[in-house]
Amino acid sequence: MIIEVLKDLLSSNNLTLATAESCTGGMISERITRVPGASNYFLASCVTYSNESKIKILGVCKETLMQYGAVSVETAAEMASGIRKVTGADIGLSTTGIAGPGGGTELKPVGTVCFGIDYNGQIITKKEIFKGDRDSIRKQSCDYVLNLLIDIIDD
Repeated sequence: MIIEVLKDLLSSNNLTLATAESCTGGMISERITRVPGASNYFLASCVTYSNESKIKILGVCKETLMQYGAVSVETAAEMASGIRKVTGADIGLSTTGIAGPGGGTELKPVGTVCFGIDYNGQIITKKEIFKGDRDSIRKQSCDYVLNLLIDIIDD
């Protein structure tokens, strides 16, 4: 199970995690807190669905949102850094995307999701395009970013 592997990695490395979720709407934090003992390494989660909450809570720059949009690796990076700074976690993780069914464009179709991880003095960003309905896109996004985080910590 992905969460058990993450739990073991975070615990054995004495690391803490906080998440900033947009399109996943708290699904990542729900998965993490499903496992007993999560309070030992999971500090907080913030669902920053609106641009205003990304700015006010996470410190995302208004200019970033205007230039690149909410669904961008630039915004994902600022979200990850913001949640890490706000909570004092060792790792900040973020998701922002278009789960659908509406909201997509030619440049950013439904299923476009951007991820940010702020860890060890480095910000890693990724962009993926998932297929499926809203729930499927959200689930794929969670699986993707949790596996990415495991790979980064385990590296």
